[in-house]
Amino acid sequence: MQLHFSPSMRSVTISSSNGFSDLMKIKVAARHISYRTLFHTILILACLLPFLFILTALVTLEGVNKCSSFDCLGRRLGPRLLGRVDGSGQRLVKDLYKILNQVNSEDIPDAIKLPKSYSQLVTELKTKKYKAKEFALILKGMMEQSEKELKESKFAELLNRHYAASAVPKGIHCLALRLTDEYSSNARARRQLPSPELLHVLSDNSYYHFVFSSDNILAASVVVTSAVQSSTKPDRIVFHVITDKKTYAGMHSWFALNPVAPAIVEVKGVHQFDWLTRENVPVLEAVENHSGLWNYYHGNHVVGASLKNTTPRKFASRLQARSPKYISLLNHLRIYLPELFPNLDKVVFLDDDVVIQRDLTPLWKIDLGGKVNGAVETCKGEDDWVMSKRLKTYFNFSHPLISKNLDPDECAWAYGMNIFDLRAWRKTNIKDRYHTWLKENLKSNLTMWKLGTLPPALIAFKGYVQPIDSSWHMLGLGYQNNTNIESIKKAAVIHYNGQAKPWLEIGFQHLRPFWTTYVNYSNDFIKGCHILE
Repeated sequence: MQLHFSPSMRSVTISSSNGFSDLMKIKVAARHISYRTLFHTILILACLLPFLFILTALVTLEGVNKCSSFDCLGRRLGPRLLGRVDGSGQRLVKDLYKILNQVNSEDIPDAIKLPKSYSQLVTELKTKKYKAKEFALILKGMMEQSEKELKESKFAELLNRHYAASAVPKGIHCLALRLTDEYSSNARARRQLPSPELLHVLSDNSYYHFVFSSDNILAASVVVTSAVQSSTKPDRIVFHVITDKKTYAGMHSWFALNPVAPAIVEVKGVHQFDWLTRENVPVLEAVENHSGLWNYYHGNHVVGASLKNTTPRKFASRLQARSPKYISLLNHLRIYLPELFPNLDKVVFLDDDVVIQRDLTPLWKIDLGGKVNGAVETCKGEDDWVMSKRLKTYFNFSHPLISKNLDPDECAWAYGMNIFDLRAWRKTNIKDRYHTWLKENLKSNLTMWKLGTLPPALIAFKGYVQPIDSSWHMLGLGYQNNTNIESIKKAAVIHYNGQAKPWLEIGFQHLRPFWTTYVNYSNDFIKGCHILE
């Protein structure tokens, strides 16, 4: 069987393999149609509706175009649907199906020369007489090449998004620099936080204590502002903000110059905790000295990765797992809360990419049943993507230590908004378990898990987690754009976990207003740094 396109592209002939007889000839009326449009039409007919193409041509060839009988209608619709079938039609359809099945199961030969463009293919069709199988292989090869290029483009897009998510936007960098400069030149920016007469409140358990760690001043301001504006008792709120040494001056300046009275804010740098040394905190030495860990998070994320055997969604998950924030001490500090705040009994821990939309003081009344961690489970909910996380999502169960100690179908829980009973915590060995498993993963060259601080916490807090209602904490606003808007409005805390943070250009535009509502655009520093303009 052969296909022949006339030089004028106005007729197509399908002939038998011996070349003696034409099985089908189609004439195209002379109209002002571009070659590209004509080729696309033929491509659709040849690839997607081959049997209709052949049958229509067959009816035309037999001269039954003008037939109006029910029998002829059957022949038009198909060889077996309503009407009779003659031998030539059956043979043609069988040959066509045979060729398509063969091509579908065969790899494209290396020797076959694929046109580089559709224009080139159209040009070749004018001069060459292709065998049907050869033509089908060429079409399949071009389609596979297009799919490969599309997939590579998607991977490149995901990689660029990863780098964009890991970078510090110019406006936020400007904000940190200007506030740091203000700290050195403005006494008001250096004033004590909180004022001396309120220092006793920092360890007063009759207040509602919130804790979060961040090196993003703008994000920290949104967390605090949204919590205060949503609270029914803002005068009873105490915020403990922990940051790193380079950000401390700027963070302190912001809250000194922009008080959120009647709430109280304390800003501390990790360098101000005397006990936070390499000797007391093994994770510090492990993170700083493990070269493989550094290369994993800061090296080439494509080299060694088999893009052929993965999907864009899996690749995106791998990139998220390689966020540099996962080797930041600020991200590990949550495991040391009992030591950081030895005089407090209960705290609510928050990530810096959340927004509080409802009063959170009722969280302190939730009975944790003697457990340490009150958290939202992530294996049940309306969102099948975000709320479908079980332990098998985070761990490599082919590793013997993981398969021996964990159940792959056990429900996971979320960091980002957690109630921690520090009194109960101090009676456990959670911190030691965390360190032990972190070291084991380093020994195994990161083969036990690859997603930051949550996996070791899932092990360390095993048996110490009390599930709380999912309405307290809504996840996923940073990695999917089809989040239900009505559900967002009802949630107490919304969490932009994922790459698309609301302060980045890659943030989802329709989800950003829930966050920007709490950005003070009238502030001189915000205006001067052109934040989110």
